[in-house]
Amino acid sequence: MSFIHTPSPAIEAISHADVEIDFLRPNVVGAERGVLDVTMAMRHAGIRRVRISWEWQGATQGEVLVVQGGISANRHVAASERFAEPGWWQAQCGAGKPINTQRYRVLAIDWLGGDGSLDCCIDPSDQADAIAAVLDHLGIPHVTAYLGASYGAMVGLQFAARHGARLGRLVAISGAHRSHPQVTALRVIQRRIVALGRSEGGIREALALARSLAVIGYRSDVEFEQRFDAAPEVGPTHTRFAVEDYFDAIGPKFVARFSPTAYLRLSESIDLQDVSPETVNVPTDIVAVVEDQIVPEADLLSLTERVAGASRLHRIHSVYGHDAFLKEEAAIGAILNKALERSCRA
Repeated sequence: MSFIHTPSPAIEAISHADVEIDFLRPNVVGAERGVLDVTMAMRHAGIRRVRISWEWQGATQGEVLVVQGGISANRHVAASERFAEPGWWQAQCGAGKPINTQRYRVLAIDWLGGDGSLDCCIDPSDQADAIAAVLDHLGIPHVTAYLGASYGAMVGLQFAARHGARLGRLVAISGAHRSHPQVTALRVIQRRIVALGRSEGGIREALALARSLAVIGYRSDVEFEQRFDAAPEVGPTHTRFAVEDYFDAIGPKFVARFSPTAYLRLSESIDLQDVSPETVNVPTDIVAVVEDQIVPEADLLSLTERVAGASRLHRIHSVYGHDAFLKEEAAIGAILNKALERSCRA
């Protein structure tokens, strides 16, 4: 179901690219990675020297799409011939898929702070400026569409507000102009768990526990009932519930690839989100998952009604809740296809 409503910071940069890029060569499908060192004026942390890692893949002469995911996503959106490991949005990006790399160039960055090296307040607006810095460096004046999910959608709203003149369309999936206060409260508890674990010498255990608490919000009550409704195992000194095996599996996996500093700063960054919808003046597709416990549908309806550009709200149902953008391949793919068709007709 859809609801329709119609109504660059100064940068000093040094680049380290894996391979020199020649945008004038024939339209071939390829992939490149690079690192850009820049001095940025950050919203809360002041002037900082930061390093932005980027990757682009797809048709070298294709229209440019920026694609960004949640706080645990990175610059590697999908597998390519050169970088063959699966990406975080493999279901949607690649040859013949909605984000068709035979037609488009796909650009993504690693989040500022994602490697744990930047221990300061990181605002979603800083991430938007980092993307703009990479675009400037690559000589890309205009982006056909920004496709963002979760935290990436929050950053997309900031990019549209701050750099809207260079953006054709925004697709914001499960991300809003603010963090709902009740969900902020849950993240505050998660960060306090990590801080306590750091002070008490149990940081790995604390980070795994915080992740487990977060995942409860990412999925729906229906899924938890379907998967973890088995009777508990009751022993003489301990009772073990079905969901504990799940937590024991996901916690260590997250700890192995995410530093405590990165988790604290990017979690905090979500709660720093503050963008006025009225400053978003580009065509915008907004996707709400009715069962999403992290981004309430009401917030996304308000966002749709308030953005200055033409807007469209898509409502989908999913037992996967906030994680629907990763799990509901057909529904999300159909929305992406239609949004990109509208972008190309514009």
